[in-house]
Amino acid sequence: MKNRIIIDSNRKNNFFDTLKEILLFKDLFWALTWRDFRVRYAQTTIGFLWAILQPIVTLSILSLVFGRFIGVETQIPHILFTVMGTSIWSYFSYVMTNSGNSIIASQNMIKKIYFPRLIIPLSKAIVGFIDFGISILIMIILMVYFKITPSSNIWLSPLFIGMGIIAALAVGIWLSALSVRFRDFQYIVPFIVQIGLYITPIAYPAEFATKNLPEWAQTMYYLNPMAGVVQGFRWSVVGGEPPGNLIYFSVLMILFLFITGLRYFSKIEEEMADFV
Repeated sequence: MKNRIIIDSNRKNNFFDTLKEILLFKDLFWALTWRDFRVRYAQTTIGFLWAILQPIVTLSILSLVFGRFIGVETQIPHILFTVMGTSIWSYFSYVMTNSGNSIIASQNMIKKIYFPRLIIPLSKAIVGFIDFGISILIMIILMVYFKITPSSNIWLSPLFIGMGIIAALAVGIWLSALSVRFRDFQYIVPFIVQIGLYITPIAYPAEFATKNLPEWAQTMYYLNPMAGVVQGFRWSVVGGEPPGNLIYFSVLMILFLFITGLRYFSKIEEEMADFV
C-alpha cells in the first residue's frame, strides 16, 4: 500500500517546514515549470527565437545609447561590458515580472487543491534560466571575439550569480504575495523593471552614477540589490576595479528582502484562495 501524505494546511509553517512541503510536492513543481517552459513561446510565429532576439535587441539599444550617444567609457568594449550586466539583469527582471502575477494566474488551481503556494513563483525562477543561459552564451562569444581573458577572480562568479538568484526570488516572492491583495502591483511591476534597468549599472560603471553624489546618496544607490550583484559579477569575470564596501548594502538588502518576503508570503498563504 502506498504511503499517504497528510498535511495540515492550517498550521503556521516555518522556512524548514515549507521546504519539506516543497520537496513532497516536487513533481507538481517540475510539472508547473515544464508547463511554463512549453507555453512561453507556444503561440508565437518564430517560437524559441524570441529568447535569442530579446537579449540581443536589449543589448544593442543599451550599447547604442550609452556607448555611442552618451559616450560612457569602459575598460573593455562597451558591448561586452553591457552584456555582462544584461545577462544577470535579464534573469532578475524575468522572475520579477512573471512572479508578480503568478498567483493570480493560477487561481483556479489554488481554489481546488492544497499545495505549498511558494511553488508557483519558484517555478518562474527556473524558467528564467533560459534567458540567463542565452545571455551568458552571447557574453562568451563576445569575449572570444574581442580576445578578453577571464580574470583570476572568475571562481567568484557563481557567488554573484547566486546572489542574483536570491535577489530575484526575494523580489518575486514579495510581488507575488502583494499582488494577491493589491492588484495595482500588476501595473506597477513594469514601471519598476523599466526604472531598475537604468538605475542599475548595466550599461555604465557604478562610479559613473555615484562619483558626484554625497555619501548618503551613494548608500541609497546600493540599496538597489542588483547594483552590487551586477558590479560584482562583472568584476569577477573580467577584473578591473573591485567592488567597494558599499556592495555590502546590496547584500544586506537581498537578505532582508528574502527573509521578510518568505515571512509575509507564509503569513497570507492560507488566505490566498479567498483573495484570488
